[in-house]
Parts: sequence; C-alpha cells; structure tokens
Amino acid sequence: MASRPSLWRAIAAFAVVAATLALALTSSAKLGLDLRGGTQIVLETQSTDRVTADAEATDRALEVLRGRVDALGVSEPTLARSGEKRIIIELPGVQDPREAAEVIGKTAQLTFHEVLRVPEPNAEPQKSERIVKDEDGGPIVVGKPLLDGNGVSDAVATTPEQGVGQWVVNVDFNGEGRDGWGQLVSDACANQEAGQRVAILLDDEVISSPGVVPELCAAGGGAATSISGSFTQASASDLAVLIKGGALPVPVEVIEQRTVGPTLGEAAIDASIEAAIIGIALTGLFILFVYRLLGLMATIALAAYAVIAYGTLVWLGATLTLPGLAGFVLAIGLAIDANVLVFERAREEYAAREHAGLSPALSTGFSKAWSAIIDSNVTTLLAAALLFFLASGPVKGFGVTLSIGVLASMFSALVVARVLSEWAVRRGPVRARPGISGIAGEGRLRRWLTEDGPDLMRRSGTWIVVTVLVGVVSVIGIVGRGLDLGVEFTGGRLLEFSTSTTLDPETAREAVSDAGFPAAVVQSSSGDGETENVTVRSSELTNDEAFEIEQALGTVAEDVTKERDELIGPSLGDELRNKALIAFAVAIAAQMLYLAWRFRWTFAASAVLSMSSVVLTVVGVFAWWGKPIDGVFLAAVLSIIGLAVNDTIVVFDRIREHTREDRGRPLRTVVNEAILQTIPRTVNTGLGAMFILAALAVLGGSSLTDFAIALLLGLSIGILSTIFTASALAVVLEERWPYDPTAPKNRTVDPYAHVSDRPSDGAVV
Repeated sequence: MASRPSLWRAIAAFAVVAATLALALTSSAKLGLDLRGGTQIVLETQSTDRVTADAEATDRALEVLRGRVDALGVSEPTLARSGEKRIIIELPGVQDPREAAEVIGKTAQLTFHEVLRVPEPNAEPQKSERIVKDEDGGPIVVGKPLLDGNGVSDAVATTPEQGVGQWVVNVDFNGEGRDGWGQLVSDACANQEAGQRVAILLDDEVISSPGVVPELCAAGGGAATSISGSFTQASASDLAVLIKGGALPVPVEVIEQRTVGPTLGEAAIDASIEAAIIGIALTGLFILFVYRLLGLMATIALAAYAVIAYGTLVWLGATLTLPGLAGFVLAIGLAIDANVLVFERAREEYAAREHAGLSPALSTGFSKAWSAIIDSNVTTLLAAALLFFLASGPVKGFGVTLSIGVLASMFSALVVARVLSEWAVRRGPVRARPGISGIAGEGRLRRWLTEDGPDLMRRSGTWIVVTVLVGVVSVIGIVGRGLDLGVEFTGGRLLEFSTSTTLDPETAREAVSDAGFPAAVVQSSSGDGETENVTVRSSELTNDEAFEIEQALGTVAEDVTKERDELIGPSLGDELRNKALIAFAVAIAAQMLYLAWRFRWTFAASAVLSMSSVVLTVVGVFAWWGKPIDGVFLAAVLSIIGLAVNDTIVVFDRIREHTREDRGRPLRTVVNEAILQTIPRTVNTGLGAMFILAALAVLGGSSLTDFAIALLLGLSIGILSTIFTASALAVVLEERWPYDPTAPKNRTVDPYAHVSDRPSDGAVV
C-alpha cells in the first residue's frame, strides 16, 4: 500500500502533467522571428545638446515609432523598450528591411531656420556659423532652429492645385509651433540680403529653403505652411508620415538588425523536433538497457518532461527561439543525470542491504540524491541567468527555455519518475525477481572498479602535466591562429543566401567583388541536400548594399533567396564582447564561491582550474578548427561550465564522505576510491547527454551544429578532467596545505563534516 507522501506525489504528478498537456494541446507557443521569419531592428536613442536620452525620452520615441510601424501596414508588429535607451522592433514577414529601416530609423528631426546669408561657393564658415547645402546644392548659412517638429500638429501630402503640379506637404502648426513660426517669418522677412528665405531641415539635410512670400510677411506667419521640393507622390507621402507620426524626441541609431527567411525557421523547427525525438529514443534505449524496468519508467518520465516544459512555456507566454529549442533538448540530458544519480545510489543501497528489498533502496536513492540534483541544477540555472541578462538576440531565448527545461526536468525526475518507479518495484513479479528492476546487483564493471581498479592518483603529477600541455596547445591555437569572432562580437554584417544550383566559392567571391565589395568574406557550404548556402560577411554594409550583393549573386546562381541577415553595430559588438567576458568571469567566480562554501578552498580551486581547462580546450579546438565564436558558442561555454562542475561535485562529495568516516586513511587512497566508485555515474550521465547532443549535431541544422559540437567536446573533456585533472589537483593542494582540525580557526568549522547532521549520503550530497 502506498504511503501518504507517495499518494501526494502521484496527485501532484498527475495534476501537473494533465494541466500542461491541456495547455500544450490548446495553445501554441509564441515563435521568435528566427523561427517564423521576419525582421528585428534594435534602435538606441542618442543624447543631444537639447535632449537627454533617458527612459522617458525613449518611451516617447517608442510611441512615435509605433505610429510609423502602423503606417507600414505590417501584420502583428511588436515594439518594446529594453533598458533605458533601446527599442526592439519585430516585423513578422518582412524580408526586405530597406524600406522599414529607412522609415523607422529616420530621426525626422524637423527644424526650421532663418537663412542668414548666401556665401560664396567653397567659402569657409565664420566663427559659430553653420553652412549647409540647399536643395539645389548651393551653400547657405542658417541660424539656430526657432521651431522643431514638436510644434507640428498635422502634415498631408497633396498637389497644390486640383491635382496639377508638383507634390507638396502641407504642414499645420499647433499652439506651441505658431509662435516659433511667426518669429521665424518675421526674422526672415527683415533679412532682404539673404532673399527673405527660411530653411526647413530634416535630419540636418535641407529639404526646402523657400523665400517667404509678401503675403506671409504681411500676415506675420500664420498657422500653416507648405513644404515644396522635388517630391514624387511616394516621397511626399513618406515625409508626411514622418512628420505627422511625430518627430522623434531624440535621434536614434540602428545598432542591431536581423532578418530570417521563413523557410529557414520552418526547417529549424522540423530539425529540432526530429533531434529531440531521436535523442529521447536513443537515451531511452540506453537507460532501458542499463536500468531495465526503472529505465523504462524514466523514459516515460522523459516524455512527461517534454509535455511539462512545452506547456510551461506556453503558460508563461515566453518566446521560443532557435537556441531556445536547443535549451529544451539539452535539459533532457539533465533529466537523465538526475535519474542516473538516483538509480546508482539505489544500487549501492540495495547491495549493502539486500534483505531490506527494492523499495527502501529506491526511496533512499531518491532522498539522498536530492541535494546533489539541486547542486547540479543550480549551476546550470546560473549559466541560464547569465545568458538572459548578458546575451543578445535569440540567445536570450536559450537562457529562458533552459531555465524552464531545468525546472521541468527536476520535476519529471524527482516526482514523476519517482511515482512510476516506486509503483513498479512494489509489483509482486518485480519483488520476486529483483534483477529485472535494474538496481539489483552491482555489475561486473562496478565490481572490477571497486575490487581491482587502477590506482589513478599514483600518477597525479602526470595528469596535471598532460592538462598543462593540452592548455599550451590550446593557447597556441588561440594566439597563433586567432579566434573567428562572429559579428555579435566584432560588429558588421552577415548575409546568408540559398541557391538551387551549385555555386563555386570563387565565382561567388568574384561576383561580390565586381559589385563593389572586394573586402567581403564569401564562403559556401552545402545546404539541405537540394540547395547551396553562400555567406557574405563584411564590416559595414547598408541595406541597399546588401540588396546589391543579393542581385550580384543572382547573376551567377539560380533562385537566390536570403535566409539570414544579421547587422551588429560596432558599439553593440564591443558591448556584447565585453558582456561575454563578464559572463565568463562571473560564472567562474560564482562557481568558486559556491564550491568554497561547499568544500575547502583547495577543492574549490581544483574544481575551478579543472573547469577552466575544459573551457580553454574547447575554445582552442574551435580556434584550430576555424569555427566561429559567437553568441551561440557563448551559450555552449556557459553550459559546459555548469555541466563540468556537476561531475566534480559528485566525486568531491564522495571524498568528503570517506574522509569523514576515517580521517586516518591516506588521502590518495580515499580520492582514488571515490573516483572509481563514481565512474559509472559519470559515464552513464555523460553518454545519456551525448545521445541527445549527437542527434542535435546531425539534425539541428547549421545554426545548432556548432553548439552541439562544442557541448559534445565539453562533456567528453569534462569527464576526463573530472577523473584526472580535478582530483589530481585536489590531492596536490591538500598535501601542500592539509586541513588541520586542531587549529583554533578550524575547531568550529569542519569542511569534511559540512553535512554531518544529515543522513549519510554516499556518492552525493
């Protein structure tokens, strides 16, 4: 008969799975632009001598931009302020950002000036003078602005006389603008030497500098005027939209622009779903082979994880991005990690007290693996938080979905899997044949490791030297070959096109060079089997220049389609690069502080040095390989930091347990025994995650392949580093600075008894 806690767990599991399943079936996730296609523009407001770019000014600019976006006729646009000075605009379905960026990003700082005089051509301005070119290209000297766009109440594009003649823009002034307009007309009428002219400037460019007609001089200004120039119907209408929509209270600068084709997003979704299904299937088969019946229960819990994670995403209204899909898939590996921790501990408990039966062993496994699972997920949540606050664009979505996935994986492993597993081991046939449960018996490998395993710590110095040599090779690659930093960190523009025919890279380079861009870096790669992908990267490209490159490629290939377009301003590139370094430093410092609290400083230093060597090796491999270092790679590195520490914590916990039991045993013997006892857990959790990542690397598409490769490298190297580097460093540091419990400062704090008040927890704490 089930106990009351088991009954409550079953009710909670059923309620959560049922609620999230209902959400998943009745609601759809909000897809990011990288999955549904469209354009995202990030603007940053700039301070001027007259106005400071703060949150209030940015909010006013946001409302002005909202009117401009509505005038474009884009379906379901999204505008939001980010921080004090940034505005994020999302335009679903917009594949050519030229018109949108021109209308949205134009400051529309409309100012009205008196023309003070007409200087000679090429004349140098006198002190405090401002010389601009009028609409005909001639120089004029203008005075200070006496009126700006805030004094304008309406603007309409029209023709002056019954549809005949040039297009003009009629401007009406409000109460604030009428006084300024009257003063400007009065000053201009008094300046006959300059021809009684006023200059109307839009974004510091003269759009009209007409002479004031005598009737207007006599009227002293009035409440309206007409802006004339060489306008077409389209240009007059655009100008009217800008003026009527309102001049921006502060100038804005496009610091980031991303465009993704709809087919790329659809392919990414399909590929990620396939990777998740295949990854779950392979992982399920693996744990089913290793843990038999309980492995089957864990696989069912994995399916529940997928429902819980997706339903929670829909419920929160979070945006699902392409890296976010990777976060969900990665969290599957974390769920496996929790199950392996529990089942391995249950195996040890059953082997020690076989007469007690399966249920007590399983319950002990769950209760004593609890804090280790919490430790593992806290480090991962830290990485997710750093990505959310310091990353840019879709990579932020990775932080969000990884957080949701971590919490969902904890619930599926500790509640859903527990309910199913406890139910399974209470069945009569399972109790009669405990071997089918998967936790009865240690297995040959575990028995060999425990009884006849190698003495790894006898050569601790060798492992440290090997780690140093690998680090040196990595540094040589980083310094010698250099890092291929993505546009997120350098600034610039990256264009990706697909073609229906094979395109030789040299032919593509010649086409781009002939179009006027000889410095652009052009590369080609195979697409989905039916297309060829071409990427063009340059330090600076305008939207018109990007269109010229697309047209140039169209002359040498068929069916050229823009799949991706990323523009990062130089200031944002510097900022993102600095934030990446800050994120790495914060992650290292946080892990150091956490481990110093959990263990002695010697163990904390060993774990951090080992973790740093893993990251350095992965970066070095990417440097030698020529792989790009971008925002997605940053997400992979921060994930590696969390995953590498998880394995090390398990080994160090076992060391602490054995040291607490018998302080007289030699340290190297204790460390070696702890490593050998935890190797099955380390390898099994690593293999479970590797199945997931391998599926993502093969099926996830070009955008996620490098992410999966980086994590595969990090996991593989991290397992070796945990077994050899971290433990060897801990031995060396502990022997150099041994813990002395008799020292006065240590009499009240014993790091080896940090959890002595709790029940013995074996491999994990």
